[in-house]
Amino acid sequence: MARFETVSDETIKQGRCTDIYFVRTEEMLSREDINPVVSMEVTAAALPDSWAVFCGLSDVITLLEGLPVTVDAMPEGTVFVKNEPVLRISGKYCDFCRYETAILGFLCHASGIASAAAHIMVAARGHPVYSFGSRRQHPAIAGMIERAAWIGGVDGVSNTCAPEGMPVVGTMPHAFVMCHEKPEDAWRSFDRHAPTEVPRIMLCDTWCDEKSESLRAAECGATMVRLDTPRSRRGDMLAIIDEVRWELDAHGYDKVKILLTGGVTREDIIASVKNVDAFGVGGAIANAPVIDFGMDIVEIEGKAKAKRGKRSGIKQIWELPGGEHQMLPIDKKAPAGAKPLLEPFIKNGIVVKGSDMQDARKRVWEKLSANTSR
Repeated sequence: MARFETVSDETIKQGRCTDIYFVRTEEMLSREDINPVVSMEVTAAALPDSWAVFCGLSDVITLLEGLPVTVDAMPEGTVFVKNEPVLRISGKYCDFCRYETAILGFLCHASGIASAAAHIMVAARGHPVYSFGSRRQHPAIAGMIERAAWIGGVDGVSNTCAPEGMPVVGTMPHAFVMCHEKPEDAWRSFDRHAPTEVPRIMLCDTWCDEKSESLRAAECGATMVRLDTPRSRRGDMLAIIDEVRWELDAHGYDKVKILLTGGVTREDIIASVKNVDAFGVGGAIANAPVIDFGMDIVEIEGKAKAKRGKRSGIKQIWELPGGEHQMLPIDKKAPAGAKPLLEPFIKNGIVVKGSDMQDARKRVWEKLSANTSR
């Protein structure tokens, strides 16, 4: 075990981070010389919303590379619905059974974050949204959280350990303001010393009324004011936002924008999007409900078999010309003009296709663009 109670990459790669019953299953089947060729599919029987975003495949590819298995999957960033197989593994069962725990962990967690981010982006109707939630999770997985949020569509992330290729954003905490004699001193210090490319976003609720501090920040050159009022002190936050917007406009600061942070939910965004220019979202993304995937045998030695409640046989998901999906047995003829969503990524242990983060993000927005103003 590592110093911070985390599991090493090597332990995961070796299949030693698993549920104990998989180890026992592997041992007992080995003693009985039972090791059938199976195909297992990953599906979700229920989702937090009507659709979700598939994410986490990159880690699964890294995990299974070199094992004698074949993996077909939807590309990361694919929008799917319940009961659709998002990933299929074929091979001798004992060669990969102990990896089920890690496979589902990668996919359940990352897909939950990416899905929540995508739904929030739709709710924001084209307004920027930033992922501020890595502090709500273990720091060892900060990179995964920000990657999944980025694939889901956020405009920037806050954690310095985010993968390369996305904006890392953020200005000041309340502690910075409190380390100065008065807010104006903090805002002017920030304006003097922050890099020129960092926007002049001033935090405006540390000591007193949001309206008062916002007007004072605007006088100090703020291009945007950030409202992060604790829920215990908010009262009617929509009314506060409206009041801040009114007073800024009335005093000639109509170009100064408003950023809302602090426990922001999807419902908050829907309610306040009229008068808020951007959102910083923490727990609603980082603490999103996981996608409750299961991984089940659907074929044994070439014969369709499945446990109760699951559909037997290998399947393909076809995307029809209008964007709808149709699930069919793998040997059925493709619908006219449809494209297959499950693609080969590993063949007999060899990676034949990788998973690119930027391609995955683009895939999400190509699918959801009709639901946003972007």
